[in-house]
Amino acid sequence: MAGYTIEVCCYNLESALTAQDAGADRIELCADRHQGGTTPSYGMMEVVKKQLTIPVFVMIRPRGGDFLYAPEEYQVMMHDIQMAKELGINGVVMGVLKPDGRINPIVMEELIDLAKPMQVTFHRAFDLTPDPLESLHDLISLGVDRLLTSGQCTSAFDGRQVITSLIKQAEKKIIVMPGAGINESNVLELLSETGAHEFHISATGSRPSQMKYHKQAVLMGTSPSEYSIEIAAPRRIEKFRALIDSLEADK
Repeated sequence: MAGYTIEVCCYNLESALTAQDAGADRIELCADRHQGGTTPSYGMMEVVKKQLTIPVFVMIRPRGGDFLYAPEEYQVMMHDIQMAKELGINGVVMGVLKPDGRINPIVMEELIDLAKPMQVTFHRAFDLTPDPLESLHDLISLGVDRLLTSGQCTSAFDGRQVITSLIKQAEKKIIVMPGAGINESNVLELLSETGAHEFHISATGSRPSQMKYHKQAVLMGTSPSEYSIEIAAPRRIEKFRALIDSLEADK
């Protein structure tokens, strides 16, 4: 779609289908929302790719925590990239840093070469680097297609001044896509101020489980309940779509 692009972060098949039906232009498919996203399973990639008609980007992150990986973890990432390529995935989302917090160009170059012809997004590991403009230059030199960033703040709205600066410095050599904490109340101001044309949302919601029997006082993990399913909320995505379409109509 020309103009503004909505990418929705999805953690399950239901969310991916919902995002497509509600007007998303692309999804980012991940596992483990509470760790900020990790690589989804082969089965999840395959089924989502088969059922969606919009582009599917996949997170390549072998674990939560920092973005300094051991050599064995690089091997995991390479296998996951190859797997995504074989499934016809449209793009991968990844990021690798050095101990000093700067982008690791040697490893990134190897991963990017392996990922071709899939598109490559460098994710919010960027927001943990010491110098955003230096990091942007590194990504442009590497030939990365897209940068997902919150402007080195917890939310993209708080980091909007840095995002504005990054978009100007990028000079259309790389797409700078704001993400994190974008909602219906701040998206128009964020886009107006930054000049961004793509943005990344979660539109997080939930629905009750269809289980009839509920076992009380037993938790399987950190979620407050096994009987509430986290999904992308269709009405939120539809509202985002309507807001973006209103900008298109005003052009």
